[in-house]
Amino acid sequence: MPHSETTTITTPPPTAVTAPAAAAVAVATSAAVAAPGPSGTTARSADGRGSWLRFSPAQPLFRARAAQRLAVLAYHGVTDPRSFGAQLDRLRRLATPVSLTAVEQAVAQGRPLPPRSVLITFDDTDRSVLTHALPALAVRRIPAAAFVIAELIGTDQPFWWHEAAFLARNGGRSRLVPTGRPAELLARLKALPDPDRRRSLHELRVSAHRRPPRQEQLTPEDLRALQADGVSIGNHTLGHPSLGRCDDATVHSEIAGAHLALGKWLGEPPTAFAYPDGGYDPRADAVLRQLGYRLGFLSDHRLGPRLPAHPLRISRLQVDSTTGTRRFDTILSGLEPALQRWRGVAV
Repeated sequence: MPHSETTTITTPPPTAVTAPAAAAVAVATSAAVAAPGPSGTTARSADGRGSWLRFSPAQPLFRARAAQRLAVLAYHGVTDPRSFGAQLDRLRRLATPVSLTAVEQAVAQGRPLPPRSVLITFDDTDRSVLTHALPALAVRRIPAAAFVIAELIGTDQPFWWHEAAFLARNGGRSRLVPTGRPAELLARLKALPDPDRRRSLHELRVSAHRRPPRQEQLTPEDLRALQADGVSIGNHTLGHPSLGRCDDATVHSEIAGAHLALGKWLGEPPTAFAYPDGGYDPRADAVLRQLGYRLGFLSDHRLGPRLPAHPLRISRLQVDSTTGTRRFDTILSGLEPALQRWRGVAV
């Protein structure tokens, strides 16, 4: 799910930041705040600030530390193929792209992945992954993994968060959720217990004076085409609820139902899972173990160890296909994520 709204992430306690790294973050903070933009003004946009961070004295330190970490990049579709291609070219020069299978093998064998390992992943997996991402990945022979919302496969249903925002803009009302700005609406919907979220969506649908536009989703044939060209397919639940707001039975049915559907379409069961909204849930962990899953991915905007200590809660870095290469470098090194945590910025 796109991360324009605040996401609450439950993760294991973070590894302590070393004193040199903490000092480097402080230096980077002052540089990022005070750095002049191209016209001599302060760089305020995220991409502009990230560009200046690229020249921070902290960047070499973070790049050296990142060489001994695993970077798992989490995208949500590809809206800028040219920029995405530039990012991939950057990865080919600076990193070692690895496949989902390589990560599974590293865990199974207890052997760390190579230095500078990077795994590319996609959450929700709209058609842009097939039309824009796959050609760029295939021509560069870079593997990836795509986590899909199973109940949308083969339909023209929009993502529920897109639908809710559209309905609210077109007269939709809900008793439990005030329909203000879309970002606030979505945050409130996600915070509701899942039955209330579904009830509120129904109220928005019946009260809005316009129906949302349809959204062509991937088909089972598309999933097989992605898999044949090096993009592994993983489980992202049936309908993308916030698992922390679901009861035990719903957590199980969301994961197990998607597991069965994907196994039927692909001819083999998936072995990797990405938590909806990126937050770890111990009940989901238990279901994944029962079903034989080998990997589970968070969206906590962190680097992880080259040999994951907790294979069902692997950290990921949030990336957008429109991000410029200078800022991309600071995300890949871990400098920008560390700076955001230091400043208390929600993921």
